[in-house]
Amino acid sequence: MRTAWRNLLALAAVLGLAGTVGAQQPAGPRTLKMQSTWPASLTLQDNFRFFAERVDKLTGGQLKIEALAAGQIVPPFEILDATHKKVIDGGHGISYYWVGKNKAATLFSNTPAGIAGMDHMDWMGWIYEGGGLEMWWDFYQKELKLNVIAFPILPSSPQALGWFKRPIKNLADFKGMKCRQTGIVAEIYQRMGMQTVNMPGGEIVPSAQRGVIDCAEWVGGIEDLRLGLPQVWKYHYTPGMHESASIGELIINSEVWQSLPAQQQEAIRSATTETFLRWWVKWQRQNADAIEEMRTKYGTQILRTPPAILTAFFQAWDEIAKEESAKNPFFKKVLDSQRAYASKVVPAKRFMFPPYSFAADYYWPEAKKGAAKAKK
Repeated sequence: MRTAWRNLLALAAVLGLAGTVGAQQPAGPRTLKMQSTWPASLTLQDNFRFFAERVDKLTGGQLKIEALAAGQIVPPFEILDATHKKVIDGGHGISYYWVGKNKAATLFSNTPAGIAGMDHMDWMGWIYEGGGLEMWWDFYQKELKLNVIAFPILPSSPQALGWFKRPIKNLADFKGMKCRQTGIVAEIYQRMGMQTVNMPGGEIVPSAQRGVIDCAEWVGGIEDLRLGLPQVWKYHYTPGMHESASIGELIINSEVWQSLPAQQQEAIRSATTETFLRWWVKWQRQNADAIEEMRTKYGTQILRTPPAILTAFFQAWDEIAKEESAKNPFFKKVLDSQRAYASKVVPAKRFMFPPYSFAADYYWPEAKKGAAKAKK
């Protein structure tokens, strides 16, 4: 009898252990429904899709991301509130879209002008080594009172000044034009004399064709080509300082984030970083091909932005940043943190890194005006 009893106890223990192990196993693949602010045809959306593919593979198919394009669930500029309310689980966009809620939003996209001269890698250093990510999460959760967290994912820059229906030779030519601009950049250009209109990317070409706007800033290169901008305007100016190193975001509802197992959270962290790099290097080649196609197929005139416009941009931004810092403590806190980080890395990097133009001019010198005539 004792032997039989011991056997029953052992069997019960085994069955109990099996039940425990079974309970620890994933219930099955989970899908997060996320939406971007981008039209489906753009490479900005390719960034989002690549992220979804990486999460799928890094989690062995246990976590899937449904990477929806702009408007598939909510309008493009409503993804932040929709993420907070769990209408969607997350979104893919850029934080300067939310400056209407708090102007500190622009600082978490490294705009305008790259904060205090920081490029993409400098700003990523501030995010991961200088306390920036914690400030970003505090911005959404404590300042805006939203159930949202964020990660950098989209290095869609440097961006061009934009497209114009006529040439611009100086700041006077710039004034009075009605142009599509977004975020804090719109306010800066207004101070410089431009009339601005805020609209999603998908509305730019139809508005240009109807004569509603005289110019537009979008991205540059492959994005502008895919959007159809070379078919409505011929004058394309670069560079622009408004998004010299801008970086987009992946946002996730904070309750959804907390509900994920630690391994899946780490998979998302890793996937955002890999997406940042892999998409970026591919995008630079796509931009190079697009510039050539603009010139040869559409006759686009790609022109250098007059320096006076870029300088006036810096001056207008400095005024706005000073005014906002005086009345917005959180804006000042973030900007001071970024400037402190930039004060170390930017001067050091300028000392250590050779100018890009030095080797570029040696191997790929730009054609000088009048050189062709001189050879004849």
